[in-house]
Amino acid sequence: MTADLIIEAEGLEKRFGATKALQGVDLFVPRGTVLGVLGPNGAGKTTAVRILSTLLTPDAGTARIGGYDVVKDAERVRQSIGLTGQYASVDEDLTGRQNLELFGVLLELGKAGARKRATELLEWFDLTDAAGRTAKTYSGGMRRRLDLAASLVGSPDVIFLDEPTTGLDPAKRDDMWEVVRSLVKNGATVLLTTQYLEEADALADAITVIDHGKVIAHDTPEGLKRVVGGQTLAVRPVDPADLERAAAILSQVSSGAVADEIRRGVLAVPVANDTAMTEAVARLAAAGIAVTELNLHLPSLDEVFFTLTGSPRKEKEEVTV
Repeated sequence: MTADLIIEAEGLEKRFGATKALQGVDLFVPRGTVLGVLGPNGAGKTTAVRILSTLLTPDAGTARIGGYDVVKDAERVRQSIGLTGQYASVDEDLTGRQNLELFGVLLELGKAGARKRATELLEWFDLTDAAGRTAKTYSGGMRRRLDLAASLVGSPDVIFLDEPTTGLDPAKRDDMWEVVRSLVKNGATVLLTTQYLEEADALADAITVIDHGKVIAHDTPEGLKRVVGGQTLAVRPVDPADLERAAAILSQVSSGAVADEIRRGVLAVPVANDTAMTEAVARLAAAGIAVTELNLHLPSLDEVFFTLTGSPRKEKEEVTV
């Protein structure tokens, strides 16, 4: 095992009947980092997570967690990981506290240890007031939080989060992001699959894109954004009458590229480097053109996703592979 890698997967293959869910997938995750795994529905993301978490056996290839083989050393692997799947794994007829204490007992924390860990997690996930209620009375967001809490009972070294914020409102999603950041800060490693590209952008140190069971790209979020080109300079003049003059200036600083009106009153043009923004500011000021918006940005991950897979992302859950 490479010294700084805690997840190593090489050549993973998995078939379900005629469907090739994985076709030689490689995944490598350094300790204490977040790997975001993106891909269209049915791309194979969940299948990869199930293999890494010992729930499925690969048809070919190898995978190791902390140096332990997920097939040969499955029991040892399970002792070091936590998993939150797309669907809640808690018992709906037990209370929130009972669910967490049950996991603690199963993980051999002892009754007192399980009770203490449950109290910590209920507080962390803002579920203390609902601790005595059965899980079936929880809202969807509360169940997701309880499910994630259950995956953390054993303080795992590696955490698999398969679309963990599905069904959460923006505020609770932000809370979950802070939980993930705290986990990594405390030394955990996270593999995250998500349908929310902004989530991967906010959390991941690196991103792997899977399509049709194959890895088609792997890089940092910033590196992937450069797949669709360089940076874009956007300008919104205060006076719409200045659009034509502003467009001419943007074309000058972009070495002749044509500035497009990407939305009402906002011009954008691709530029080669950061100096274009400084030059644009000087030229706009010299021309007496006041602006209310001026920014330089890389393409969004949505654009990257479309460029790499040939299809827009879909806000649906992956249901087959």
